[in-house]
Amino acid sequence: MYISTCEVLSFLVSGANVQLVGKRSGSPDPKRYLWVLGLVAPMSAFLPSQLVYWTRLEMLWWIGPIIVLVVIPLLDWGVGEDGSNPKDEDYEQLSNDRYYRWCTYMFLPVQLIGLCIAAVMWAGDDLSVIDKLGLASTLGFVSGIGINAAHELGHRVEKAERWLSKLALAQSAYGHFFVEHNRGHHARVATPEDPASARMGETLWEFLPRSVIGGFQSAISLEGARLRRKGLRWWSIHNHVLQAWVMTVVLFGALVAGFGWKIMPYLLLQAVIGAALLETVNYVEHYGLLRGRRANGNWARCSPSDSWNSDRLVTNIFLFHLQRHSDHHANPGRRYQTLRSNQESPQLPAGYATMILLALCPPLWRRVMDRRVLAHYDGDISRANIQPRKRDRILAQHGDGMAAAA
Repeated sequence: MYISTCEVLSFLVSGANVQLVGKRSGSPDPKRYLWVLGLVAPMSAFLPSQLVYWTRLEMLWWIGPIIVLVVIPLLDWGVGEDGSNPKDEDYEQLSNDRYYRWCTYMFLPVQLIGLCIAAVMWAGDDLSVIDKLGLASTLGFVSGIGINAAHELGHRVEKAERWLSKLALAQSAYGHFFVEHNRGHHARVATPEDPASARMGETLWEFLPRSVIGGFQSAISLEGARLRRKGLRWWSIHNHVLQAWVMTVVLFGALVAGFGWKIMPYLLLQAVIGAALLETVNYVEHYGLLRGRRANGNWARCSPSDSWNSDRLVTNIFLFHLQRHSDHHANPGRRYQTLRSNQESPQLPAGYATMILLALCPPLWRRVMDRRVLAHYDGDISRANIQPRKRDRILAQHGDGMAAAA
């Protein structure tokens, strides 16, 4: 059955066949109608109760991590890579097609309805604690993918989309991401100064506290500086960080008022899981990569070679082309449907969902990724972004490659 499913998906998304099923007349996008599948992620919050009812399998309260960490990696492996890129002459048509915006807009009501349904079940006595934890984990994965929808909306210049971005961050209580990602990460990406760029030799478990704390501090600093330039105080209604945090307070406060304090541990757990999922993806996206220097010593502009890419189709559909990360950083104003896969970019051996599993096991991660960092820099590992306390050991370990590169 699995092979048959993969064959069907491959048929739908490959070559001329995709032109028949995924492209409307006049649309240059062969994946046009596949983007609605991105709503499967928030809809997974609706699934557990019905799946458990019909199958009697209580493990399905954990359907969120099952989909992200098992089903999507298998589909990525079976379906393979996308292989299609939008043409330059189609850029304006794709960018102005509001269908794509509604695919991200619809994520929000589905996400929030799922959270309300979960709150009802957390407040009741029908589920065991283990089942409620499973449901919280499912909502946490929805929350983490919701941050990706917020990421897409937060890069836009339209005020309505920027407000929707903050709303999408409310469930994960990670509203400061709106400021730090756009004004911090994009300015400092692939440099030692960026808390969200992982260093070679740095494990996921070392990276997580550095990125979480560093990103929080950066957001506070950046927003404070912006407000001071405008002659405003920190406690201002124009403070983007406070605006996003207030949305979380209102959302959580309304749920607690409606369903009681007993749901609060599960609300906090799903928020932590969502933030951890985001930061794990951050770890994957720039591991070991370092921008070059200009003649004046300043960092060179971010190029396609400063982000890890993957063109696995299934994960790209679920994450709105997030894996075409090099083009996103080189052209952050591009909407997701116009992002391109670039062979100049270093390529991951699998999709993000699979790479998350590898990142959880540092020895396996380093076995797979360190040699790719080395190959990306033609054997000269001194050009990589290396964990400072491990730098001497890593340079000594790869000294032969550096000598050959010289």
